[in-house]
Amino acid sequence: MGPQEHKVERRLVAIFAADVAGYSRLMEQDEVRTLRTLAAHREIMDRLIAEHGGRIANTAGDSVLAEFPSAVDAVQCAVAVQEVLAQNNQDRPDKERVQFRIGIHVGDVMVRGGDLFGDGVNIAARLESLAEQGGLCISDATYGYVRKALPFPFTDLGSQRVKNIEEPVHAYMLGSSAPERSLSTVTSQPNPLPLPDKPSIAVLPFVNMSAEPEHAFFADGLTEDLTTGLSHLHWLAIIGGTSTSAYRGQTISPSQVARDLKVKYILEGSVRASGQRIRVTGQLIEAQSGQHLWDERYDRQVTDIFALQDEIAESVVAAIEPHLYTAEGVKARNQSPDSITSWGFVARAIGLINRVGRAENEEARQLLDRAISLEPTYAKAHAIMSWAVWWAAYNYWTSDDLKEHTRARQHAEKALALDPNEPWARLVLGLFLSTYGDHERAFHELEAALRVNPCFAMGRIVYAFVLSRAGRHETAVVESTKALRLSPSDPYMSFYELMHGAALLKARRFQDALPYLRRAVVAFPEFASPHGTLISCLGHLGLVEEVKPLLAHRNTLGPPLTVSLVRAQMQRFQSDVFLEGLAKAGVPED
Repeated sequence: MGPQEHKVERRLVAIFAADVAGYSRLMEQDEVRTLRTLAAHREIMDRLIAEHGGRIANTAGDSVLAEFPSAVDAVQCAVAVQEVLAQNNQDRPDKERVQFRIGIHVGDVMVRGGDLFGDGVNIAARLESLAEQGGLCISDATYGYVRKALPFPFTDLGSQRVKNIEEPVHAYMLGSSAPERSLSTVTSQPNPLPLPDKPSIAVLPFVNMSAEPEHAFFADGLTEDLTTGLSHLHWLAIIGGTSTSAYRGQTISPSQVARDLKVKYILEGSVRASGQRIRVTGQLIEAQSGQHLWDERYDRQVTDIFALQDEIAESVVAAIEPHLYTAEGVKARNQSPDSITSWGFVARAIGLINRVGRAENEEARQLLDRAISLEPTYAKAHAIMSWAVWWAAYNYWTSDDLKEHTRARQHAEKALALDPNEPWARLVLGLFLSTYGDHERAFHELEAALRVNPCFAMGRIVYAFVLSRAGRHETAVVESTKALRLSPSDPYMSFYELMHGAALLKARRFQDALPYLRRAVVAFPEFASPHGTLISCLGHLGLVEEVKPLLAHRNTLGPPLTVSLVRAQMQRFQSDVFLEGLAKAGVPED
């Protein structure tokens, strides 16, 4: 072997990773037929890769790895492959169809002896695992190159946590409701499972991977607590523990559980202990496709076993709720407009609101109007509308903030008249009462929301916000810290950090507040509130040289910032610390 064969080259390419869906099952059913079909499909794929300027690098069994000099060529090739293979599969029974999943990522790779290695390859492979049978999934890096160059519709799957990749991968799936290039025209999908319309979930018994029998009790207790915690999410149907306990000790596929229990989602996990340390892992799975929507690991020191059980259960429930909303929104986007239910419109709206932007908020309110028009007595639609309206008014996106605050309250009261246990409505009503100085009634509403759903991270951070407004600053810091711990991957995390930083500021812990407020301004460059809060903190710390450009930008986002304006806005709140910081920062009085 010559020295050149060991040489490692690095280059930026479009990485094309393909794998056969359900290959082991197909081989078990009929090895000869599967190999023959695979060989025919591979011949087609190899030809199309070459025709589109690609080079096959690695192959192993049912998988193919190729590189392309262009993302556009790679995606065009993938679509062509799936179209031709779908036609070839038309006359075969579903159980005999050999279907590829394809993932494409643009990234840096190492090339040695013609084979590809590196993180770019790993990401392409994980994208392939996210794709549907006969489908295509691409990274946001790839999407940036092809979104304007190609006519194919893509659905934004958001950030996906995938195995062995530390950072989440932002993914896009080929397909939408567009008639010309939907997935139905380029794939041949098996019939979907007959799952219920309402979102539904089962918590499978957590597996005890330790030798000590007491950890089996911990695993069972955690399973029970998670089932109870999820039952507080009234929009979600939860399968009881009696039904799921039958799966204890069994290895069974998510799709089989979906068929048995008629659920859309599965939460599963394991418990492992070593000495006084315990590790809990959890995974949220879309049952029909087997796609992992969320996974997390919790390492804790064992002191009080029941307190630990409560902490982990609350954290898991809080963490997975936003991922369930996102998954439901994606499902609704893939439906034709005429078939979307009220819940579908609400799920899509929640996904848009979670992006916290102005345009997304406007679109979300339009969807919520459609949900309410379709079903005027739907409490969840009124509740989410109340939050969307309040958020728009809070950020000066509306022409009459007083009128919009009143409209937010009206939707919240309507939701509570329909469902007294609707936590989002309690949250907004608490905000409204606090804004007009009625802090005690605000506490009552927010505490009621947290009794309904103790894992409600947004409810916890708003509770901290209202405590801070009422002058209970140290208690506010305690509550905002709980919110940060509850849902560390929440779409509103930057808002939580803003509220936590504001609570620290009010508690005169200026140095502690500074990094949270800096991050909030970076996360919300077009929002007025974080800028004013950071300016006050900078004033207290004597960092006035940073204030001028920050204040100039802040004044493009809303009414010009003055001490008198803030004094008027905060006349019903404990605001001395905030106003003092603004004055020290050089913010004008009028």
